[in-house]
Amino acid sequence: MSFTLRQLQFFVAVAEQGTVSRAAQSLSISQSSVTEAIKELESDLGVALFERHPRGLNITHKGHQFLRHATKILAGVSDARRSFVGEATAGGRLQLGVTSLVAGYVLSDILARYRRAFPGVEVSAIEDNGDYLEHLLVGGELDVAVMVISNLRDRMALQAEIIEVSPYRLWLPLGHHLAGAEIISVHDIARDPLIMLTVDEIEENTGKLLVALGARPHVAFRTRSVEAVRSLVATGAGIALLPDLVYRPWSLEGDRIEQRDVSGSLPVVQVGMVWRRGSGLPQAARDFIGIAQSQRLMRQRS
Repeated sequence: MSFTLRQLQFFVAVAEQGTVSRAAQSLSISQSSVTEAIKELESDLGVALFERHPRGLNITHKGHQFLRHATKILAGVSDARRSFVGEATAGGRLQLGVTSLVAGYVLSDILARYRRAFPGVEVSAIEDNGDYLEHLLVGGELDVAVMVISNLRDRMALQAEIIEVSPYRLWLPLGHHLAGAEIISVHDIARDPLIMLTVDEIEENTGKLLVALGARPHVAFRTRSVEAVRSLVATGAGIALLPDLVYRPWSLEGDRIEQRDVSGSLPVVQVGMVWRRGSGLPQAARDFIGIAQSQRLMRQRS
């Protein structure tokens, strides 16, 4: 076999993004380059990695098997590279941005690993809404942001890479009448008071979903606090639709909440790293992106 690291990177991008066009956009290269790399990789391996259909690509069983190897190889290369650049990046400064939903649920783990790997880098972070962080990134006031990117506005000026995809699920208090249902529909949800989280795009996504399906919920409470939602649901004040990444059964009140899937097509929350397209990133920012990529690959293998 003679495949290259570049082919592996393109393959992983297509597997994650689901289409060649989105993969090419995330890599800032042409679609033809991605298509050619995938064809060469399939020819070299002698297997079909994807099934083609009009709306994109579905990864095959063989593709899933190879994806585990590809992510392991790329993670190993990333770790090896960092081990040799550690001396050169002992200092420096990293300007980070983060959205509210992401700060405590995604950024904390990445930042902890980064600080251990690069203790000499001075890190400063700002938490704000996605629109403002995009403005700071485009203006060069931030090096990189970790944020919800499902509805990223300025995709021409900014480059994004997904690090976590989280589906929406229903939160119910223990003993709720829907907890024992085999199938829960969005129309079932509309009969109960809804606790609405208003950070990032959560309220917008939830509202669009319910309107599209003709459900008219009674919103009993709006809050920017995930912990407030958790307490209100746990004590029976209502139910909630939230991305899976904020579910913490071991947290305060968490053991009094049940999660259930909802039938139908629910949106997902995409969390990613974002930086200004075409900009020369400082080494500290490149190292941070590398840490986040490595953590994502390790999570995929687990």
